[in-house]
Amino acid sequence: MDDNTWLIELESALLDECSVNEIGQICRGRTIPESLRPDVWQVCLNVRDKLDQLSQFNEIYDLPFQSILRKDVEQFVDNLGNDDEDKVSVVSDIESILTFYCKNRNLKYETNNGWIELLLPLLSLKLIRSETYNLFESIRDTYIPKRCVKNGNVFHVFRLLILYHDPELCTILDTKRITPDQYAMSWFSSLFASTCTLPVVLLMWDLYFQQTDPFLVFFLSLTMLINARDQIIAIQNKSKEEIVKFLTVMPCALESDDVIDFCSLAQYYSTKTPQSFKTDMLQTLFGIQSSTVEGNVLSQALCLPVSVYELVENSSLESAASNPDGVRFFLVDCRPAEQYNSGHLSTAFHLDSDLMLQEPAAFQTAVQGLLRSQQHSIEVNSSAGGEHLCFLGSGRMDEDIYTHMVVASFLQKNTQYVSLLTGGYAAIHDYFGDHMVDCLEDHDPIKCLVCSKNQIQYGKNNNNNNNNSSDVNLRKSINNNNPSTSTSTTTSNANNKYDKRQSSTDLFSKLSAVMKTKSAEVKGKLFDYIANPNVGGAMHNNQYSRNESSNLNIHHASASDKNGKRYRNVAPVFSIDEDHDEPDFNTENYEIGETSQDENWDKSNEIISIQSYIKDKDVIKSFKCQEVHINGSMYDSYLIVTNTHMIVVREIENKKDKGKIIVRRPLQSIVKITAKKRHRNLITFKYGVPDGDTLIITDMDRLLIPNASEATKIISNHILKQL
Repeated sequence: MDDNTWLIELESALLDECSVNEIGQICRGRTIPESLRPDVWQVCLNVRDKLDQLSQFNEIYDLPFQSILRKDVEQFVDNLGNDDEDKVSVVSDIESILTFYCKNRNLKYETNNGWIELLLPLLSLKLIRSETYNLFESIRDTYIPKRCVKNGNVFHVFRLLILYHDPELCTILDTKRITPDQYAMSWFSSLFASTCTLPVVLLMWDLYFQQTDPFLVFFLSLTMLINARDQIIAIQNKSKEEIVKFLTVMPCALESDDVIDFCSLAQYYSTKTPQSFKTDMLQTLFGIQSSTVEGNVLSQALCLPVSVYELVENSSLESAASNPDGVRFFLVDCRPAEQYNSGHLSTAFHLDSDLMLQEPAAFQTAVQGLLRSQQHSIEVNSSAGGEHLCFLGSGRMDEDIYTHMVVASFLQKNTQYVSLLTGGYAAIHDYFGDHMVDCLEDHDPIKCLVCSKNQIQYGKNNNNNNNNSSDVNLRKSINNNNPSTSTSTTTSNANNKYDKRQSSTDLFSKLSAVMKTKSAEVKGKLFDYIANPNVGGAMHNNQYSRNESSNLNIHHASASDKNGKRYRNVAPVFSIDEDHDEPDFNTENYEIGETSQDENWDKSNEIISIQSYIKDKDVIKSFKCQEVHINGSMYDSYLIVTNTHMIVVREIENKKDKGKIIVRRPLQSIVKITAKKRHRNLITFKYGVPDGDTLIITDMDRLLIPNASEATKIISNHILKQL
């Protein structure tokens, strides 16, 4: 009798028009009896008292794709094996519901979009047609992500979750060029109704609707994938098509007895994931389904983003006490030493991103120190540390490429739980506002770049506007004229309930107390393991010292030189730039490696033997290097120079002496060669076309070359010969 008490309580609550929260408290994750399921689902999906929308349907079936819809419905119902009388009724219900849904929402039906499969569990409830429609519409709006299509946001987010929890598995799938939309489309578009049996779907949805968490489908899918990781690793050498087929049908093996454990594991992965991505992506991924195309906001994300609110709140003692098994961050500040010393969170471990290129050995020592400090923080149960690494950049796009390179190096080593703070230090600075003195360590308003830029911008704003502008207009002005702070300000404005102005003084005082007490602990570890070389000192691991490199000035041509005809009728602009850092080139509108390539290059023959290729009589010189992509990813490669071309060959992992030709550029197409001021070995080759007296840059390649001075000199000389 005690075991069934909850059923009596549930039935009574349903009669008293209970809420979804009350149902969750009564059921506590139990499966719902068949007799009570229709009422429970209607309460959970908030359609119990909804009006009959189908009464507006004129029963005219005249959609442009009506014949396709009817054919798919009939074929689906035939596969169910119902009696002929039942088939007619089911076909009529499904076609009516979907036809009205398309007309009501101005949507287009497409084969295999999951709509028909989504209706099957609802039809099993044996409700009247209007109630079935209301359930269908509510599930689509509440639990089915928008635009479950190829390259949709939903699949970019899912890949980031795979990368966060199982980077090795993600790398295997990426290497095979298997994206989530190729195998998980039906999982998301139908909440597994397309692949699991009806009894499994009913039990799964019982638990799903009690949770009222639309993001649970991501963690159910993640559980499905990680549970099969051993099988995936075992078949990783098979063809892409075989692996995709295996992944697609994985949910078919799920049985009714597995559902509770399956959903429990999904909940576990959810608690082990930063939650701010849910807040940031809720409106983008879920809500009323429409034909509006959403932008791919996370298609180029290097790893899972974390909001400043979650990071700061995570450091409080109350947060640690209330959720001891949740996410605990170990913050890694990757800004240059001078910026870190002008203001930082006292709980942050400093890992200078400059070390990665200037002092590789010191960088590796620092990384080892970071890992030891992290382990020690976990062992002593410090609120300043945890197993989840959150990396922090400056929030300035031109500098954060080095932070991205550091993050990419951790991801390449399959480091678990890697995230990146959205907006970087600028977001933290903006979040604390007037409480900065209490919450930031060693903050110096004079040396702090964010403070100085805001001050300059404020002055400009006052000069341009004699009238006193509102705080909103000031923020807009800063965003429009100062791109480096736009990201953090936009993020702050988009999440109003997390705005610093709505945070209580008590919260800041508590956070401040925690940060001050943990400061000595973190800094003690920091000084043990980190060594920041003097900016003006020698770079021991590079080919030349900073003093030597300052004399480097490879000059190809100038307006006063008499070297013959101008390059393509344009003033020569290829040179080694050492006066300033070049801004990052915008790659949004083109694909690296396609534009400006040699037209005679046959990409079908791009796999080569590296050593044989280097020994070819046409090769003048070769250099070991690394490709550096805009997101910080790095690939071991060779730069090969011939009389007429610059070629980049990427090493193929686990295949000795095998390489892939990634770039084959005519030397004449190079219009600019630049080196970063702080990282002389990071060389950018830019290609372009003339436009009057100016150049339009169409493409670029960025390489990290240990022998950069020699490489650029050889390439420069041969460009001159070509001219």
